Amino acid sequence: MAKAKGPLHLVSAKLTREEKIIHGKGIRDKVSRADHAEWKPKSSRPDPVGILIESSKGRDENLLPIRYGRMLSSPFAFYRGAASIMASDLSTTPRTDIIVQACGDCHLVNFGGFATPERSLAFDINDFDETLPAPWEWDLKRLAVSFVIAGQNNGLSDSDVRDAAIACVRSYREWINEFSKMSILDRWYYIIDGEMVIDHVDDKEWQKQMRARVKAEEKKSSPFTAFPKMIEQKDGELRIKDEPPLIFHPDNTEHNKSFQKLLHAAFDKYRGTLSDDKKLLLDHYELKDMAMKVVGVGSVGTRCGILLMMSATNEPLFLQVKEARVSVMEKFVPKSLYKNRGQRVVVGQRIMQSASDMFLGWTEGAQGRHFYIRQLRDTKIKPLVETFTAYRMEKYASLCGWTLARAHAKGGNPAVIAGYLGKNEKFDNAIAKFSLSYAGQNEKDFEALKDAVRKGKLRAVTVD
Repeated sequence: MAKAKGPLHLVSAKLTREEKIIHGKGIRDKVSRADHAEWKPKSSRPDPVGILIESSKGRDENLLPIRYGRMLSSPFAFYRGAASIMASDLSTTPRTDIIVQACGDCHLVNFGGFATPERSLAFDINDFDETLPAPWEWDLKRLAVSFVIAGQNNGLSDSDVRDAAIACVRSYREWINEFSKMSILDRWYYIIDGEMVIDHVDDKEWQKQMRARVKAEEKKSSPFTAFPKMIEQKDGELRIKDEPPLIFHPDNTEHNKSFQKLLHAAFDKYRGTLSDDKKLLLDHYELKDMAMKVVGVGSVGTRCGILLMMSATNEPLFLQVKEARVSVMEKFVPKSLYKNRGQRVVVGQRIMQSASDMFLGWTEGAQGRHFYIRQLRDTKIKPLVETFTAYRMEKYASLCGWTLARAHAKGGNPAVIAGYLGKNEKFDNAIAKFSLSYAGQNEKDFEALKDAVRKGKLRAVTVD
């Protein structure tokens, strides 16, 4: 067998699949599959609340109480906002150093359905704020743990949540092996579409509910449907409606010429990152207004907003602007190759997703802040996790494992990972054990945040 040199995600393309499989098996000598089962925090483990405070630096301080309030709603909501804590913890666990383009915040709510540029429905990962090349197992561990915590939040038994974690990892293991057999082009063309998802759930009532929801979301996500709800006319001009504290205009920006100049300069930079055909499409629209919008859990306090675009024929287009910060993984793996952090997100998304928004691009704003831009609410369907029974949680877990395997196969070396994982359930069982242990750690960290709020160290508010 030819010896592979350099980073494991760049194993020579000249090696055969069989040679890559052998290479992956050899990594077990360094890190066995059973080594991943244990979670024991080191005595030097950083204070989790301190990590949250550190990750809040540079955010809008007026919005931080909303961030903490959302994280306090449940251990699962806390987990969604605590990617920085888990990145720190994962860096201390055994690592294979098989590198892929990683999501960095891989939990079950960051998966869902969306419309592709061809207007078909795809199921995929849909949040890439933390994306960076990193060990593949970090994504899988964070995903498996999320099923345990979400299942516990739904009142499921330890046996049920363990089954969900195993289903997630087993699906990943089996599918990464299947993707390793495909040609490179077939892996890049592969899309998990809406019908594949519906067939996968194998439950007539659930399938019926999913079809009804897809139809409802397609109608609701039309820009013409959102238009009257999000827009008002003021002083003869169309503007985004303020709904403070979640949607609001920056102070005095409607009359602030310097702000408008900066906004248009940043928009021009964004336009420059698009391909020529997408520039042509964008040029049918004119920028009319911009407002700030509080989104998600982990993103609260970052600079996020909505752009209202209008065509000459009165057709609306809403774009979402999100601030791109340093990835939570960047302390523990090599830094991004891209100077603009928005470009880091865009490139990572394009690598990992089967089909990406055609308006996806990046820019730089005031004070050197980095942003990425995409279309707002283009038929996005989130899982109703709070309603999941044990059966549905397990089925959804296997769907997400399949999807993550596809993303890693596209941006990594699936044959090496497949060789490491093998065909038995040793790794599946190890990650299930890790997931239950880490869910306990998450509970303790959640209590630590509550204690910090009780003692006045942090302020939290709840906003509907």
